[in-house]
Amino acid sequence: MGCVCLAVTLSMIPSSAWASEMLASVQSESVGMSAERLQRVDEYFQRFIDNNQIAGAVTLIARRGKVVHHSAVGWKYREQNIPMSTDTIFSLASMTKPIVSTALMMLFEEGRFRLDDPISDWIPEYADHMVRESEGPRQRRVPEARPVTIRHVLTHTSGLSLNPNNSGLTEEELRWVSNNGESFETLGERVSRAALIPAAFHPGDYWQYGSSTDFVAVLVEKISGQSIDQFLQQRIFAPLGMHDTFYNVPRDKVDRVAALYSPTENGESELRRAPEYQQPSTYFPGVAGLKSTSSDYIRFAQMIANGGELDGIRLLGRMTVDLMISNHTGDKEVYIRGAGYGFGLGFGVLVDPTVSFDMLSPGSYGWGGAFGTLYWADPVEDLVGLMFIQLAGHGPLNIRQRFTNVVTQAVVDSVADQGATVRGYSFGQ
Repeated sequence: MGCVCLAVTLSMIPSSAWASEMLASVQSESVGMSAERLQRVDEYFQRFIDNNQIAGAVTLIARRGKVVHHSAVGWKYREQNIPMSTDTIFSLASMTKPIVSTALMMLFEEGRFRLDDPISDWIPEYADHMVRESEGPRQRRVPEARPVTIRHVLTHTSGLSLNPNNSGLTEEELRWVSNNGESFETLGERVSRAALIPAAFHPGDYWQYGSSTDFVAVLVEKISGQSIDQFLQQRIFAPLGMHDTFYNVPRDKVDRVAALYSPTENGESELRRAPEYQQPSTYFPGVAGLKSTSSDYIRFAQMIANGGELDGIRLLGRMTVDLMISNHTGDKEVYIRGAGYGFGLGFGVLVDPTVSFDMLSPGSYGWGGAFGTLYWADPVEDLVGLMFIQLAGHGPLNIRQRFTNVVTQAVVDSVADQGATVRGYSFGQ
């Protein structure tokens, strides 16, 4: 099938088409970026579309709090010839995690807990949690060397899992933690039962990507008395004007949802899931599950970049944001993002760009999702980049890593204009 690919740029969109909550847009040269070089962003994604490797993409770039690029190319639903649009709704997958972590840190600011308080203060099933250790071919369960803390679940160093496979449980225990193979009504119920699953290691010993942010979501629920869905809607999405972000997509917005694709054996892509209405769920994960648009997510991203405030609405204090985007994991391997990265409180943090795939400044932070979404912010350059595709198994394309470099090459202002603004890092004079 031939591909009719549509590009939408700022200059093509009438002002009446923007939602009232959209960040202000400016000519890119006014904030030190080249309009000509920004055209490479669309050209970059068009190559993947022309090769049938992805169906379409939406990208948004902001500098100094102003949007300089917002574009849609390719198809939202290729099989139905529905073009991509800038208001398309995407499954965020793990780009849910920074938002859920922010929710917990809002409660931190209310004095509800300390970062090194044990999670068992609110989820008592984890008071005497066990760890799985191996002795040759044999496994045994031993008490944790230290309690799992809130800091551990925010930084993915808890060792906790909701997956009972290969955990050494008895058949009876497996039936209990898996609800006899039936779906759980709520995440809180599943997390409580999963206390029988021994941790993969003693808390704090390693970095492991997995279920930790589900525990963050349950902590928000236990401490606030609200479901994570209610908390996010009332405390983050409504104040920021994020009207297209939710766990359950309303029926009247399903026509804006992007189809999900998978790679084929010949390197192209094929339909995996068509957009369709899903019955509302009461199971709200912390690790994934949110759906959103580029226009909504940039409001969250810019709020963090501004130190916790956007358009006069402050969700976090500046010092709290600084703490969240600082590296809390030392030299532990954050293998999801590759070399050069540590991890903060809900965000990957670039510690050493000289060994990273990403051409960003030290202290840059963000996270991505399994279906090809990506969010990052560079506090030195005051630059935020977002990309949205829907391709499960996008890893071999390296499409996200190269996107970062295609954005940063458009920064053209003099290095003399840039100050060493990242707190917590030393810069040679």
